[in-house]
Amino acid sequence: MDRRGFFRMIGATAAMTGAGSLLAACNANERAGGGQQAVVAAGGTLYVLSDTTSLHLDPAKSQGLAITSLGLLFRRLTAWQTSPDGPATVVPDLATDTGRASADGKTWTYTLKDGLAYADGTPIVAADIKYGIERSFAPAFSGGLGYHKALLAGAESYRGPFEGGDLASIETPDDKTIVFHLNRSYGDWPWLASMPAFAPVPRGKGTDATYDTQPVASGPYQVTKYAKGVEVRLGRNPHWDPKTDVARTGLPEEIVFQLGQDASVISQRLIADSGNDAYAFGSAFVAPAQLAQLQGNPAVKPRVVTSKSGALAYLALNTRRGPLANPRVRQAFQYAVDKQAYQIATAGSADLAGPVATTLITEGIAGREVFDLYPAPPTGDVAKAKELLAAAGYPNGLDNLDFPVSTSNNMADKAQAIQAALVRAGIHTTLRPLDEDAWEAVVTGNDGSYDLTLGSWQPDFPSANANIQPLFGSSEIGNGGYNLSRYSAPEVDALIAQAQGTLDQAAAGKLWAQADRRILQDSPVVPLIYTRNSFLHGSKVGDFTIGEFPAYPNYLRIGLAK
Repeated sequence: MDRRGFFRMIGATAAMTGAGSLLAACNANERAGGGQQAVVAAGGTLYVLSDTTSLHLDPAKSQGLAITSLGLLFRRLTAWQTSPDGPATVVPDLATDTGRASADGKTWTYTLKDGLAYADGTPIVAADIKYGIERSFAPAFSGGLGYHKALLAGAESYRGPFEGGDLASIETPDDKTIVFHLNRSYGDWPWLASMPAFAPVPRGKGTDATYDTQPVASGPYQVTKYAKGVEVRLGRNPHWDPKTDVARTGLPEEIVFQLGQDASVISQRLIADSGNDAYAFGSAFVAPAQLAQLQGNPAVKPRVVTSKSGALAYLALNTRRGPLANPRVRQAFQYAVDKQAYQIATAGSADLAGPVATTLITEGIAGREVFDLYPAPPTGDVAKAKELLAAAGYPNGLDNLDFPVSTSNNMADKAQAIQAALVRAGIHTTLRPLDEDAWEAVVTGNDGSYDLTLGSWQPDFPSANANIQPLFGSSEIGNGGYNLSRYSAPEVDALIAQAQGTLDQAAAGKLWAQADRRILQDSPVVPLIYTRNSFLHGSKVGDFTIGEFPAYPNYLRIGLAK
C-alpha cells in the first residue's frame, strides 16, 4: 500500500504507509538490503519499537504484508521468500506446494502438510482455512486485504459464516485438501493465498472483537501478553515445527512490541544502543532529517538498512476533467514537472528521496521493463511542455486547476514543489489542503471534482498485477477505488484481464510491461520517484535484511546475537 499511507503502509506492519513518503538514503549500507549484521543464534528477546499505539492481530482485518508482524503468529497456504539479490518468490507454507491450477486457471487446489498444529496442539485442518476466509466476508471483520472477495465464485452477496453459512466456492473434501473455484482465470492466486485472510481460524473461534488481541496462533509465536497502548509480548508456540516452515526461522525466544513510542525517541534509543535497545529495531521509517545525520555517524551508519524498492510516488491527472481530458495536455505535464524539486521537498536532497521514476511498475517486481517515453532532465523541459500545450489549443497555458492534497506526510510541501514547477509552463493550480480522511473521500469518491492530486502506491504482493490493476483498471474509479486519474481505456482493461488470466508468470510479466507502456502513452499520471525506506536496528540484531521487494525488513527471519 503508499496509498496506504493510508497504507497500508506500515503495512508493513501496517502496510502501506502513508504514501510511501518517508524515504531512504541511497547507498546507506555497505551491501544491498542490509547493513552491519550480528552473527545470530537461537534464543533471546527481540524488541520492536513502534510509534503506533495498537497492534491489530485479527487476520481477517489485516492489510499487513506477509513478511511482517502477523506472519510471526500465523501461517497461510503460501508465504514469501525475500532476498536482497532477487525478486520475492512465492513458496509453500501450510500447503505442500504453491497451488495446482486447472487448465482454465479457474480452480486452484492445495494439500496441507502433515503434522500442522495450533499453539494448543489442536491439528490444523483445511476447514479452518475455509472458515478463516469466510470470516473475512463478515461485515464485523472487514477492512483486510480483499482481493479474494472479487474472485471467489458466488461471493458477490456473501456476508460470512455467521449470516450466510458456507461459501460453496471453497471446498474441503477432506482434512488436508482445500479447493477454490474462481469466477475467472487468475494466475496470481498463489500470491493471494499468502494474504492474512488465508490464515487458519478454528471453527467457532473469532466470533467477537477479542480475537484482535488473543488470536489462535499457527506460526512460531503466540500472544502471551497484550497491554493496549503499551506492549504486546509473543512467546513460543510449542507445536510449531520448523521443519515444515521454509519462510520463518523462529530464532528469538520472545518478541516484544513496545507501542506508543515517539519516533524521534526511537531513533535516539537505537543510536545509543544500550541495554535492551541493542536487541531492538524500529518498525517505522527513519525520518529524513535524522537519516541525513546518521550518514555522518560512522558508528551508526552500518546499522541503517535501506530498501532497494519502494512506493511509486506520482502526480495523478483527472482524465475526465476539462482540458485534462486531452492526452496531449496530459503529456505536457510529463515535461512541466520538476522531479528533482519533488525529491528535495520529500527528503531534502535527491540522494535521500529515491530515484526518478519513469515507469509504473516499481523496482523489485519480476517482469518489470525500464523505459522512458518522455525523456527530459530531472528538472523538466519547460519548452517542450509549452509546445505540447500550444498544439493542444492552450498557447496561454491552463488556469485554476483544482489540486487537493493531504496535509499528512509532508504532502503539502511536495505539492508546492509541483505547483511551482507547473507555473513555469503556464499551468496554474490552486492547492486545496485536506486532512487525510477528507482527501481520501475526495479522490476515491464518486464525484471526481478535482483536477490533479498526488498519490503513492506500493503493491500488496510482488506482482505487476498489484501495480497496474488497482491504479488503472476502470473498475477502480470511485467507490473507494484508487484509480485517482479516473482513467478508463478498453484496451488497457483487456490487457489487465488477459494478464491476470495468464498462468505462465513470465508471459504474464510481458503483458503487464505492455500495459505499463500503453497506459503511459495516454499519460494519466506523471511518475515522480520510487521512494525508498530506511530502518535502524541495534547492534545485536542480525539477519535484518530488506529484499528487492517489498521495502520492509523480513520480520520472519530476524535473529539475535548472544
